[in-house]
Amino acid sequence: MPWIRRAALEERLTRALKRSAVTLLLGPRQCGKTTLARRLAARGDAAIFDLEDPETPLTRETLALNLRDKRGLVVIDECQREPALFPFLRVLADRRPLPARFLLLGSASPELVRGVSESLAGRVTHVEMEGFTLGETGSKQISRLWRRGGLPPSYLASSEDDSYRWRLDFIRTHLERDLPALGIRVPAASLRRFWMMAAHLQGQTWNAAELARSMKTQEGTAQRYLDILTGSFMVRQLQPWFENLGKRLVKAPKIYFRDTGLLHALLRLANERELQTFPRLGFSWEGFAIEEVIRRLDADRDAYFYKTHGGAELDLMIVRGGRRYGFEMKYVDAPTATKSMHVALEDLRLERLWVIYPGSRAFPLSKKITALPLARLDSLTL
Repeated sequence: MPWIRRAALEERLTRALKRSAVTLLLGPRQCGKTTLARRLAARGDAAIFDLEDPETPLTRETLALNLRDKRGLVVIDECQREPALFPFLRVLADRRPLPARFLLLGSASPELVRGVSESLAGRVTHVEMEGFTLGETGSKQISRLWRRGGLPPSYLASSEDDSYRWRLDFIRTHLERDLPALGIRVPAASLRRFWMMAAHLQGQTWNAAELARSMKTQEGTAQRYLDILTGSFMVRQLQPWFENLGKRLVKAPKIYFRDTGLLHALLRLANERELQTFPRLGFSWEGFAIEEVIRRLDADRDAYFYKTHGGAELDLMIVRGGRRYGFEMKYVDAPTATKSMHVALEDLRLERLWVIYPGSRAFPLSKKITALPLARLDSLTL
């Protein structure tokens, strides 16, 4: 697989390894975690264990034998498959001097993998990795990245049909193999149905009761299904920003697929023509642009949306250094400033507001509002 300009991510992971005894590299399957880890391991003395390999020497019974005397970098792939690993690593991480540092690769969030947060609290640094971003593929590949998504086998596939079929296989494997391997006992057919229904909620406010009625199940079950997809990096629950503004605010999260290629596969949009004629095309592009902005600004923990029951709305707000910055995503040729944008500027006391659109020219819309092409996102600084 070609190494597409992942230097920034490689440097970020290198810094994390220097300051922590244990570093957890998290991201969806097939996003390139193993390739990145092996590049780092090739720099010096390293041991690599793959817990997905049935012949791995690293088992519950042999943890001490295989890890206690290791030196340098120790890479453990698919770490969530062995829960006994985490309490044992706590002991190794507390040794002084520290003979080895551990790089754990995982396909599920600590919240979904029991034991990680509790066992390694205060001893682990988290680094998230997604598929390819626009900064890595280059702005000329916006259409391909949006359509196929950023997971390397899909993005790099030799044809549109190969890419589409790979994504369909990925979805099936995720449901039938990956999630059960995490100890998640949910019927694959039920979760597939939920996942397909959730695809039609792209950019919408989450309503557990509505989904539960459609599936003839309980609200708690629908919420659990959403949390499973969130914890396995398939879905982003963008949280609302609310404070005492004297207005009735929406307080449920919005739902976005983190990889639009998987979204399009679930919606059965196999090519550019089918995507361009899809009635909810704008919501797909909105989610794609939101993910790119969040990744560009490394703002996973600082990202919100804003919406009042009176109609004022902001697609994305990022808080940085106590200041607030707004973003509106518009799939139009020539965006204009709207009343809702001016209301958001005033309500939220935004420093600036950018309207991200698929054009080629940046230009001011008002004193604090600027239209910015997604292709020029690398010029964005806060």
